[in-house]
Amino acid sequence: MAFTPEELQAARDRLVPDVAASGLRVLFCGINPGLMTAATGHHFARPGNRFWPVLHASGFTPRLLRPAEQEELLAHGLGITNVVARASAKASELTAEEYREGGRLLAEKVARLRPRWLAVAGVTAYRVAFDDKHAAIGPQQRTLGTTRVWALPNPSGLNAHWTLATMAEEYGRLRAAAWEDA
Repeated sequence: MAFTPEELQAARDRLVPDVAASGLRVLFCGINPGLMTAATGHHFARPGNRFWPVLHASGFTPRLLRPAEQEELLAHGLGITNVVARASAKASELTAEEYREGGRLLAEKVARLRPRWLAVAGVTAYRVAFDDKHAAIGPQQRTLGTTRVWALPNPSGLNAHWTLATMAEEYGRLRAAAWEDA
């Protein structure tokens, strides 16, 4: 989908509401909204993004949901937010300060919502936002209050290091942990 300059500016200015509630099993956290997400208001809306297929393949959802069905996640104890609220064409447009401020605001949001797990979809974003240079994919030692943290691979189609199958396996490890600790 091509955007006019006016549509690009409107998308960059638009805030995408969280899909969240108190006491979720897992609050997924993207890096920041892409322009397609900002234009549609639906998280992980870009057609090449693998979030929705991975969520289904890992067993989090009983069927493949479309971005427009994002509110259905709440019925499964799942939600979505972002580290940085500002939309951009690429995550590389964000500054380290935006990540750090986003991490601070995210910690406040997690304290308010108290999900069992915060799952950050992008280990590099997690490292910068929470000043944890050595973080790796998987469960983290850090907690935010009683909320445990898991760093996941970024589902962007640009993340060629992870296939749909290997991402589904890692997301599945989180799913098993999230249901095990209930």
